[in-house]
Amino acid sequence: MAVNAQEHQAIYRTDGAVAVIELCRPDAGNALDHRLRQGLLDAVRRVHTDQESIRAVLLTAKGRHFCVGQDLKEHARSLETDPDSAFDIVRTEYNPLIEELTSLPQPVVAAVEGACVGAGLGLALAADLLIAAERAKFATAFTGIGLAADSGLSRALAQAVGPARARALILLGNPLDAHSAQQWGLVHRVVPEGKATTEALALAKRLADGPTAAYAEAKALLQDSDALDTAAVLNREGAAQERLGKTADHRNAVRAFLAGRRPEFQGH
Repeated sequence: MAVNAQEHQAIYRTDGAVAVIELCRPDAGNALDHRLRQGLLDAVRRVHTDQESIRAVLLTAKGRHFCVGQDLKEHARSLETDPDSAFDIVRTEYNPLIEELTSLPQPVVAAVEGACVGAGLGLALAADLLIAAERAKFATAFTGIGLAADSGLSRALAQAVGPARARALILLGNPLDAHSAQQWGLVHRVVPEGKATTEALALAKRLADGPTAAYAEAKALLQDSDALDTAAVLNREGAAQERLGKTADHRNAVRAFLAGRRPEFQGH
């Protein structure tokens, strides 16, 4: 496993064709302060830079909790020293982070242990698949401190669990346990305590061995589907299939299936 230097409390490393991005502020529950937010943004941008070698991404965290959300001590200082600019970080730091993460063409898997709250939940839901440990807890938390939602939660929650459940999660702020989150469609799979990262890495490696060109097209179609009418969706699907139909992955996979062999994918 190649390990790169830790920067700004976020670790970026590679495990084969998987980029591993790890929140590394365990003593604070991986609360998102400026250094961690910037480190995460740098790490995600590095995936964009390493497009040729990275075929899947794992988002994980060190310690007992995935992320307890915004560092409220930092936020309180901002409210005291410069209240007019305290929320600039939503536009300048949180929004770019979520936009960069959701625009990755590679499949992204998140591993959640412990608390996944507020902006931390927004970060986890920016992944394509979420693996949660049995004791993981999910909550929006924003209304508890007199706020609405950011980090893409308004859209991501509604897409994952439907508008009615999204309203309940945001307005009431009640925590959701891992098994309930799975039943609601928020979580792909629940695993034993302490195994989320191991299981999520195995899933990321499986995806990295798959048809990554097709994954990228599928992600783009899903991302835009809510904003398009049926005719536009059908046209985009048709165009995507035409592009994928010209790839070596598609041709070789068809030959492999006809020959009774397991296909091997190169991502082009």
